[in-house]
Amino acid sequence: MPQLMLSPWFYILVASWAIFLVVIPPKVMKHYFNNEPEVASTHKPKTHTWDWTWH
Repeated sequence: MPQLMLSPWFYILVASWAIFLVVIPPKVMKHYFNNEPEVASTHKPKTHTWDWTWH
């Protein structure tokens, strides 16, 4: 049964994981994502009290 011979399948497994872990992540990280986080403003808006008279 040739599918039980370890030598070709183990090499294919190691080579595919090497591609996934070494080659693909730098290519993905080079992309520019449109929704970059922005620094929140330190300015606090003025708040007004709600001065309705309650009956």
